[in-house]
Amino acid sequence: MASNILIVEDEPAIAELLAVNLRHAGHCPIVAGSAEDALRLIRDILPDVMLIDWMLPGMSGLALARELRQGARTKSIPIILLTARSEEADTIAGLDAGADDYITKPFSPKELMARIRAVLRRRAPQLTDEPVRAGNLVVDPATRRVTYHANGIEQELKLGPTEFKLLHYMMIHPERVHSRSILLDKVWGDHVFIEERTVDVHIKRLREALTPAGCAEQIETVRGAGYRFTHRQGIPAA
Repeated sequence: MASNILIVEDEPAIAELLAVNLRHAGHCPIVAGSAEDALRLIRDILPDVMLIDWMLPGMSGLALARELRQGARTKSIPIILLTARSEEADTIAGLDAGADDYITKPFSPKELMARIRAVLRRRAPQLTDEPVRAGNLVVDPATRRVTYHANGIEQELKLGPTEFKLLHYMMIHPERVHSRSILLDKVWGDHVFIEERTVDVHIKRLREALTPAGCAEQIETVRGAGYRFTHRQGIPAA
C-alpha cells in the first residue's frame, strides 16, 4: 500500500536517490532539507514514515526525533534514522531518542524497503497489505476485498472506499473505543476538515454493508465516547 514518506536529508543527491527508490516501490516521497523544513511540512500533513538523516544542518536528526516523540500529534510517526555512525553507543542513542529503527550507510534499496515494511507493521499496521481476520470476516487491503464464508462458500461484501478504510482501521485496533475525532484523523486524515457527524453516516453505511455477513453488530456504539469493533459476532443472514 502506498505510503507518504518524508525524507529529511540535506544532501540533494542522496535525497533524490531515496525518493527515486521509494517511488519505484510505489510510495509517495516528500523531501525536506532540514529538521526545521520537516517540522513546517508536518504542520500541514502527517507522513506515514520518516527517514531522518542523523547529521543535519541546524537541528540534528537525533534532536528532531526527540521533538517528534514529545508531540501529541507526531509521537506515533514511525521513524528510521539514516547515518554513517555504526558504533553501538550511536545505535543506542538513536533508539533512545525515539527512532523505531536505525540503518547504517551505505545500505541497499531492498534493505531500506524491508525496514520500512517492518516499522509499518509495528507502528502502523493499517498501512500494510496484510489481510486482517476477525472471526468469519477477512479484510484484504491488497485487493480491497472484504469477504466472509457462508455454508462453506466465500462471499464478498460490497463496501465504499471510506467504509473499507473505517473497517480496516477498526479491525486492526479491536476492542478499543475510537472517538469520532480520532476516526476522522486516522481514516480521513488530520489535514481534512469535516464535521464529526460525518463519521456517524459512514458507520451506518458500514453496518448496512456488513449485515449479510451477520457482522453489523460487531461495530458497537459506545455512548458518549465513540465506536468500537468487537470480535463478538452475530449470525450470518440466510
